[in-house]
Amino acid sequence: MAYPLLGRIDSPADLRTLERAELPALAAELRAFLIDSVSQTGGHLSSNLGTVELTIALHYVFNTPEDRIVWDVGHQAYSHKILTGRREAMRGLRRKGGISGFPKRAESEYDTFVAGHSSTSISAALGMAVAARDKGERRAAIALIGDGAMSAGIAFEALNNAGDMKDVNLLVILNDNEMSISPPVGALSNILARLMTPYGAARKLGKKVLRAAPPPVAELARKMEEYAKGMIAPGSPGTLFEEFGFHYYGPVDGHDLELLVPMLQNLRGYEGPQFLHIVTRKGQGYKLAEADPVLYHGVGQFDARIGIAAQPPGGKPTYTQVFGDWLCDEAARDARVVGITPAMCEGSGLTRFAREFPARYFDVGIAEQHALTFAAGMACEGMRPVVAIYSTFLQRAYDQLIHDIALQNLPVLLAIDRSGIVGADGSTHQGAFDLSFLACVPNMVVMTPADENECRQMLHTALQHDGPAAVRYPRGKGPGVAPQAELRALPLGQGEIRRRGQKTALLAFGGMLAPALEAGETLDATVANMRFVKPLDAALVAELAAHHELLVTIEENTLIGGAGSEVARLLDALPQRPRLIRLGLPDRFIEHGEQHQTLAELGLDAAGIISAVRSTPQNN
Repeated sequence: MAYPLLGRIDSPADLRTLERAELPALAAELRAFLIDSVSQTGGHLSSNLGTVELTIALHYVFNTPEDRIVWDVGHQAYSHKILTGRREAMRGLRRKGGISGFPKRAESEYDTFVAGHSSTSISAALGMAVAARDKGERRAAIALIGDGAMSAGIAFEALNNAGDMKDVNLLVILNDNEMSISPPVGALSNILARLMTPYGAARKLGKKVLRAAPPPVAELARKMEEYAKGMIAPGSPGTLFEEFGFHYYGPVDGHDLELLVPMLQNLRGYEGPQFLHIVTRKGQGYKLAEADPVLYHGVGQFDARIGIAAQPPGGKPTYTQVFGDWLCDEAARDARVVGITPAMCEGSGLTRFAREFPARYFDVGIAEQHALTFAAGMACEGMRPVVAIYSTFLQRAYDQLIHDIALQNLPVLLAIDRSGIVGADGSTHQGAFDLSFLACVPNMVVMTPADENECRQMLHTALQHDGPAAVRYPRGKGPGVAPQAELRALPLGQGEIRRRGQKTALLAFGGMLAPALEAGETLDATVANMRFVKPLDAALVAELAAHHELLVTIEENTLIGGAGSEVARLLDALPQRPRLIRLGLPDRFIEHGEQHQTLAELGLDAAGIISAVRSTPQNN
């Protein structure tokens, strides 16, 4: 497919050589390129289709990279990458050695801030604007926030701080597509909807009137509209954002380049905090994504001509599906069970629960801190809250975990998805730290299932526990152990021997059991499924230490403060201790790549375990 305009653009400087009249044609080419490219690599599609015109307008008007654009929810920045010299690199998007799916400072001077998680853009852009002011540099700082990110508390903390700074050049653009990953929730989405209603009605009425108007009137209206595009009229003084101290403009059509370009040109010359509210459509320009923006939010490879094919029935369930089915079963048995998610209904496996138990399903929006304290409040009143949350999203609520849940020893269950290596999302989403930051918290119980059935039984065990508990499981499918319908609580803090061997004992945590068993056959090693990181099975560790010359801990978590560290602590208390090798994630952020490939490179597959044991002195 030929791209006569897009093919000429290797930087925003090239973009700015185009005539304004050429920009809609460029947008069409860019949108077609996105669909073709992402269908071949996988990635985030519908959110990026909604920001095509906005991205073009921003780079056309502002002097990037001197002017700073801070993307919020970085999965809407593909057009930005394409226009900033990475068009050909898109073929390696999210693949090992290729470009990241999110803005990344080390990747391009145009990527001003890492944005794998949400709601940080206003804070970061304000920091850049203040730095520019204090250094005497004349440049703009633009925070582009969208896809539900406005619901997070940090966004309003930043608005509150910025509103008093009348001498900084800060522009906040709210990309309002009426969506997060899922449909929006909460009072803020209702406020934005009320703002949009008269906007949409006025446009429809205007088009209807102009169609019926005689040519002179229609021509006059067209000229007045063109004139108005160069003007900016603030919204009413009572709007939420003006109360924060911003000059509010909008809402305006985010797909209308003839409107966006002159509006941004005017805003570029303004001082003080400005707030532009634009309205876009997630999936714009690709009918299948427009019809189902949730399905096309994050996609694998697919045929762009026919769309995403339905998955055939059967096959191994993912850990996410195991969790979702378990929660429905528990809710049917116990009316106290509620499900809570910070804007990740589909990703966390809560779709069925939301449908079958709507009164007990709570999507709190992108607000992880609130999610945990909200759960704590419910637990105080005798409910049994289950918080479904990604490992890296739980990091955002660490104080609430410690102060509001663990300190009060409240029975809140954390179902932690996407632990360990997650693959294409890369360093911003690798669940590398949860065992370390959970195990050090008093009152916590931390479990790591080795297969699908163990995950189901551990979730049940955690729900029965009268205190805070976490079950962390990886992305994707397990080894294929069918979950049993019967629910059985496991003995707290008790592991099991899965294979008896000689000299070497492999202590596997969670998903590392499968490669440990494979390695154990080659090494003739004992293999223990440790199950619990906290409380760790001290008796089992002592037994293995007494009968083996070498212990090897294997975990999909950073080695610093992880499960292996706790095993080492227990061994230090023994009168005679064997040698110890700890295998896990290194002290660095791990880039994107296929899960199995990354684990192999880190030595966390059977071959890596065998190599580590055989390279140890006296085991050659």
